Amino acid sequence: MLFSRLVQVSQEVAATSARSRKIALLGDLFRAADAADVPVVIPYLAGRLPQGRLGIGWKLLDQGVPPASDPGLSVLDVDARLTAIGSVTGTGSQAERRRLVGELLASATADEQRFLFGLLTGEVRQGALDAVAVEGLAEATGAPPADVRRAVMLAGSLQTVAQALLAEGPGALERFRLTVGRPVQPMLAQSASSVAEALGKLGACAVEEKLDGIRVQVHRDGGTVRIHTRTLDDITDRLPEITSAALELKGERFVLDGEVIALDEAGRPRSFQETAGRVGSRVDVATAAAAVPVSPVFFDALSVDGQDLLDLPFAERHAELARLVPEPMRVRRALAEGPEDLAEAEEFLAKTLGRGHEGVVIKALDAPYSAGRRGASWLKVKPVHTLDLVVLAAEWGHGRRTGKLSNLHLGARNADGSFAMLGKTFKGMTDAMLAWQTERLRELAVEEKGYVVTVRPELVVEIAYDGLQRSTRYPAGVTLRFARVVRYREDKRPEEADTVETLLAAHPEVRP
Repeated sequence: MLFSRLVQVSQEVAATSARSRKIALLGDLFRAADAADVPVVIPYLAGRLPQGRLGIGWKLLDQGVPPASDPGLSVLDVDARLTAIGSVTGTGSQAERRRLVGELLASATADEQRFLFGLLTGEVRQGALDAVAVEGLAEATGAPPADVRRAVMLAGSLQTVAQALLAEGPGALERFRLTVGRPVQPMLAQSASSVAEALGKLGACAVEEKLDGIRVQVHRDGGTVRIHTRTLDDITDRLPEITSAALELKGERFVLDGEVIALDEAGRPRSFQETAGRVGSRVDVATAAAAVPVSPVFFDALSVDGQDLLDLPFAERHAELARLVPEPMRVRRALAEGPEDLAEAEEFLAKTLGRGHEGVVIKALDAPYSAGRRGASWLKVKPVHTLDLVVLAAEWGHGRRTGKLSNLHLGARNADGSFAMLGKTFKGMTDAMLAWQTERLRELAVEEKGYVVTVRPELVVEIAYDGLQRSTRYPAGVTLRFARVVRYREDKRPEEADTVETLLAAHPEVRP
């Protein structure tokens, strides 16, 4: 496929707000694509590089190279050239990378150059998100959209499903099943403002502790255990105690959903940073495990003894979990019939907070497991307002923060995939956090004007705030009140950040 075709579709998708038109455009593009193009086409449309960060910033791109008059680059040619640029290291690498970037730009038309600039600096945000791409893929191949969505959830990769569909047709979807050893995207929870709101929406439900740990999916097949994060990374080698715990369970073949958390001697949770640091430790795992041991806490069963449980009601899935996992390894919970049990549910929340956890997740007993989706049948309730936002820029500090990137510009996702700034904050940061974020944000920098450093929108940060107020200074018409940093969420992608619409829905009193 010519690169120019992808660029044209990207522009047309960006120019329309109609979901049906986006789907039609992507459907036409997929019909014209070869299966081999898919691993590049899909990430490019979403503004991602298959290779990850390549370290190609404005200094390398801003060479003033005249564009080509006619399109000649293919999608795979662009991918190969970027791979070659990313592999250049050693003495003279900067000059060689500059030469290769210049050659690529010289082969690109003006429109292609603009797309490459946006792609390489993280500015391609035209709304061609994976959910729309799934619909476009279904339209291109004649497969039922629901079947394509389920296959993507179970495969954990839109590209993998797209390649199979384009090469083999709708029949290829049959092989995408829940398989022990192959992680699936986890089900996520929406937010509720209170226990009363959640009970009113869900009816009969379970009220479970919300732990401040790291989400894991544990697969066991006989004597083999694999552990995956919510982003499907394999972290088995980092958590030997979780492997041992899984091998002690009664079943021989299962997939369990849960969290790992570090607890102190009194059984209270240690800080999230300690848990995250332990899970992220790759060197001298034995020493790290001795210093900060982690414990598994399971709350769902996706497969047991070869039976796929995803479509079963949560009550039945939990019965399988209870049969397999002893109570000390299961999340604490209470059952509620509905709003009439509000007092008991609120008491459970209070006790959970007293044990040092961050809130509760309230789950409908009749709901299936919606892998990869933020389902309305799981509602999380926390005592403070928090958002997962993306850092758009930062300002150099002054006084004791001189030399540190301090004041963060915070953005929430728009419906089209762009980000709307909601305000700034310099509060809640320790000296260690300031040092870390300065280094990390400088790696993401794309422009520096005066004291403001604009960065690629890749870093997710959890922000606590006291409320919203109307503001004409910001594009969403609102700004955060008393925003402060809780922690960075490197386990989350910018696509998982909270949306402007979700924020406004939670605060109808200030909707512009």
